[in-house]
Amino acid sequence: MATVVFFHAHPDDESIATGGTMAQLASEGHRIVLVLATMGEHGEVDEGVLGPGESLGSRRVQETKASAEILGAGAVHFLGYVDSGMMGTPENDLPGSFWGADVEEAATKLAAILRDEGADVLTVYDSNGNYGHPDHIQVHRVGVRAAELAGVTEVYESTVNKDEMERTFAELAERGDLGDLDDAPDEEMELGMPEATLTTRVDVTRWVETKRASMRAHASQISEQSFFLSMSDEAFIAAFGTEWYIHRGVPTPVAEWETTIVP
Repeated sequence: MATVVFFHAHPDDESIATGGTMAQLASEGHRIVLVLATMGEHGEVDEGVLGPGESLGSRRVQETKASAEILGAGAVHFLGYVDSGMMGTPENDLPGSFWGADVEEAATKLAAILRDEGADVLTVYDSNGNYGHPDHIQVHRVGVRAAELAGVTEVYESTVNKDEMERTFAELAERGDLGDLDDAPDEEMELGMPEATLTTRVDVTRWVETKRASMRAHASQISEQSFFLSMSDEAFIAAFGTEWYIHRGVPTPVAEWETTIVP
């Protein structure tokens, strides 16, 4: 059995991007480790969600632990950096922001976790951080370097199949089955990577209810009225029933998709 470390920027990213893969691998007996760069302190939260004196960061830590349990993760680690907000916002420059962190220093912290956990596989994001978020781009930079430092040779970049997503969302929009569009991906957003650059297609259809349950654990960020939870089961499977990766070092385009991130 393998130890697979999933490195994400903020609480709830693990649910959306890799929740199905995590649940599937855990069910197969692999050890799943979740590492978060930040506590997501600068996420948006509706009035009345937090209790008196409760910080968003502390709430999101608890939500992460609940999500990790649902997905079958055996350990959760936080690197201790601060959520950097969206690109170009003042939060980018706050003390301790992940976007402003020294890559070598952050990679050394992550590499220590990889060694301690005996990581066989590491997931990061693609080079654009899936959609250009500064913390996601930093996950790519830090994760790739940490793998080098720790000697982890199997690295997978979690991403979105840009071409398939455009086809799927066009079809769902035509059917009027996109749920709350306020949370839907922005049409101007550079989301994912072209299909020809991808190596690995993980069918997580069997695990979509687990994936959705882990999203519900992040209630401060993902409400029942959200885009993710308000779409029909059929639409959710179409949009999120497959998780895509780029296996670093594998030439593309590939003749046939890999179907797992555990070699």
